[in-house]
Amino acid sequence: MSTSALAKRTSGRVGRAPSGEREALLELAQGMKDLIRLGRGDPDLDTPKVVVDAAIDALRNGCTHYTHWAGVAELREGIAEKLRRDNGLDYDPATEIVVTTGGQEAMNVIFQGLLDPEDEVLIADPLYTSYESVIRLAGGKLVYVPTSQENDFALQPEAIRERITDKTKAIVVVTPNNPTGAVIPADTLREIAELAVEKDLVVISDEIYERIMFDGLTHTSIASFPGMRERTIVLNGFSKAYSMTGWRIGYFAAPADFVAQIQMVKYNMTISVNHATQMAAIAALSPEGQASIEKTREIYAERRAFMMKALTDMGLSYGHPGGAMYIFANITPTGKTAFEFCRDLLKDAQVQIFPGTTYGNAEGFVRISILAPLDQLKIAAERMDKAVRRYIAEKDG
Repeated sequence: MSTSALAKRTSGRVGRAPSGEREALLELAQGMKDLIRLGRGDPDLDTPKVVVDAAIDALRNGCTHYTHWAGVAELREGIAEKLRRDNGLDYDPATEIVVTTGGQEAMNVIFQGLLDPEDEVLIADPLYTSYESVIRLAGGKLVYVPTSQENDFALQPEAIRERITDKTKAIVVVTPNNPTGAVIPADTLREIAELAVEKDLVVISDEIYERIMFDGLTHTSIASFPGMRERTIVLNGFSKAYSMTGWRIGYFAAPADFVAQIQMVKYNMTISVNHATQMAAIAALSPEGQASIEKTREIYAERRAFMMKALTDMGLSYGHPGGAMYIFANITPTGKTAFEFCRDLLKDAQVQIFPGTTYGNAEGFVRISILAPLDQLKIAAERMDKAVRRYIAEKDG
């Protein structure tokens, strides 16, 4: 196949093409009847009515124009109050909070404003793979920090220390984590904070799943530890807790002098977030919007408990998913690679999940989401149970 003149001139920042595993599984699933999709990261629940109504009212009232580049004042004030109430963090809404077109834009703005060529960024492996792209596009180098099932895939300070070089500029801390559901314990988080201060490193604290936690666990922001506010960027958004992925609204909070310097990056990407969406986010922060989160968490907790037991019953283990909406299961008892397992499960059981190798270097693991109604999860688990038991039996001869 010939290469076009344009393709020959693609920027080196674009980097390598994806592995193709995810695309191959999606292609295989095309037209498949009675398919149950457990690979998605998009909540299947509806956006709360109070949020939808606020957006409709905003459109009817003329909220169809640009806003301030960092977001409308009322929303930034609401976010500042949320950070004080939930996280013990004090940010000036006028100068230290930026509303973005989803967490994805926040990531791009942060790294474009932060990284110089060849700066190294440490992140737990497995990881949300968009970090690979945004760091590379910003000219930086991503350095994987391995995590293990034995530690429930929580990032460990000693593993970070081993990979710090004179080029290391930042650490990405994602807790709860996608794809593993890992929650970094507060004591461990404190050690990471102390290491960041010792080595004068920036921390990007991705807290998008902070409201989806289980087993009585509570979220701690690394920015709340001594010496961390001045070196931390807190990234969050409305997508997961409020089932607002398609609305595309996130935010970050950081010291005012950093925000002032990266204003140009944000403005030149999108100017401002859709005005009506910002009004919807204000409603999400209202008492009625906050009440919806607990209902959402209860639904996910029931699904999670069911799927964890189902996986255990079929002979598969996993790191304990303290938060988020995923279970990172160990499929090595089947003798199959992660991709082979997902491919065969799709063919044999009409259940779609994704291999750990699409989330970094996690061979032998798969990500299973609980973003489907419980009745579908029960059907999927029954199908998976039959397939997995057969795979194990065939492997054991």
